[in-house]
Amino acid sequence: MSNSTKYIFVTGGVTSSLGKGIISASLAKLLQARGYTATIQKLDPYINIDPGTLNPYEHGECFVTDDGAETDLDLGHYERFLNVPTSQANNVTTGRIYQSVIEKERRGEFLGKTVQVIPHITDEIKDKIQILGKKGEFDIVITEIGGTVGDIESLPYVEAVRQMLWEYENDCIVIHLTLIPYLAAAGELKTKPTQHSVKQLLELGVQPDILCCRTEHELDLNLRKKIAKFCNVSINAVIESRDAETIYDVPLLMQAEELDKVVLEKLNLPSKSIPNLDTWKSFLTTLKNPTKEVNIGLVGKYVELKDSYKSIAESFIHAGVANQCRVKLKWIHSEKLTKSNIASELEGLDGILVAPGFGSRGISGKIEAVKFARENKVPFLGICLGMQCAVIEFARNVLGMTEAHTTEIDEQCKFPVISMMEEQKSIANLGGTMRLGSYKCKLKPNSNTANAYNTELISERHRHRYEFNNMFLEEFENKGMMATGTNPDTGLVEVVEIPDHPWFVGVQYHPEYKSTVENPHPLFVAFVNASIANLKEK
Repeated sequence: MSNSTKYIFVTGGVTSSLGKGIISASLAKLLQARGYTATIQKLDPYINIDPGTLNPYEHGECFVTDDGAETDLDLGHYERFLNVPTSQANNVTTGRIYQSVIEKERRGEFLGKTVQVIPHITDEIKDKIQILGKKGEFDIVITEIGGTVGDIESLPYVEAVRQMLWEYENDCIVIHLTLIPYLAAAGELKTKPTQHSVKQLLELGVQPDILCCRTEHELDLNLRKKIAKFCNVSINAVIESRDAETIYDVPLLMQAEELDKVVLEKLNLPSKSIPNLDTWKSFLTTLKNPTKEVNIGLVGKYVELKDSYKSIAESFIHAGVANQCRVKLKWIHSEKLTKSNIASELEGLDGILVAPGFGSRGISGKIEAVKFARENKVPFLGICLGMQCAVIEFARNVLGMTEAHTTEIDEQCKFPVISMMEEQKSIANLGGTMRLGSYKCKLKPNSNTANAYNTELISERHRHRYEFNNMFLEEFENKGMMATGTNPDTGLVEVVEIPDHPWFVGVQYHPEYKSTVENPHPLFVAFVNASIANLKEK
């Protein structure tokens, strides 16, 4: 390992969901603002190879990178904060670690030795941690370890961290995120859970350098002294992480606590410059002081767990700020939508988004939502399956193909307007049928989409198996649904629009994966703008 790259490990204790991802992203943002190049990596302790096959109820949304990796939703936070794309190397799972080691063993690379957790699994983890550092692109790599200290499945990761701290003592530090609960009955904050959590880390041979304490109330000086004394850290390394109004407040809260300054001291790095976060601050000011408000319906089948559509919800925050507007999302369960209740469920909405997804559950509700948006001239954005539902609805209700469907749900349907392309069918058994990662798309000039992007050639991320069936393209265009975006290499339809509707766009790709604080996604910005125009007309 070259000494030029520094490593920061972020572990969690007491309970999960304390916000390791947001703390990691906030720290990286502050270091970036000081002139350092930083990236963040997530180590996930589950045995799945990636979250691609996980139910969103289990794990929230599956985030897709430019290079086609299906990853943890925390990578979305990393990109939204840092405005830098992540890759396959930024998300590692236990499944992938073991798969790699077993493949090496099968190839005879261990020369007949007994393969064990130490050193073979831990060496593999250390290699994966250092891939990003060895590229030479980054001054600092922040590695977030999923789960909490003490979880059986996290033990090999903590052991790998212990070894790296020993091997490269001046180049690695550990930040431990922990909870300081407030007991209402006693009327005070309790530090014991944090003490126990640090003690558990110490038993595994790891001494944290910095403690980030999640808390609902202020940590006074006495509490900080107590925590510092019991946990062997300096008092300035006890960082208060108060509950924030929005995740976008956290970098400024961490700056106020001097987290970045303490980190640089511990890593023996110069402060370079004072972070300039003016753009970030003005984003927050607009976010908290909008001049108008629109109501947009998000129609999907996983709406009980809002993390299933994390990137879409965040994209609306970014696009809202770009329009100086608060976007109020109404989460609508597509399974509960029927012909009879659709008008009352979608009444009063300024815009309707039909969300991506897989499978048949809730699809008829999505098709009803599209029909409502089309007939009532409500601005509409359909993403992935949402775009496919728009195609099916148009075929059934405008082209008269009442039995039109996608072959994903009805293989024998009479009008397969959405189907798997021939060249994909031949590789079905190799699991290679999913179109993943970035693909180019050529837009038709003067379409809503081209006007939104202000360019004609774009690149967007995909995650789907089924496509618009070009056999039917002419019929669609003759009746007023136009293909305004196509893949220049394959001719596959990427975007459909209805020009005689105020704003009706369906995209086969996932624009939400690329929206960031500094670069809100143009399609979401245009959609929110169309929803504002619709509100004014009303």
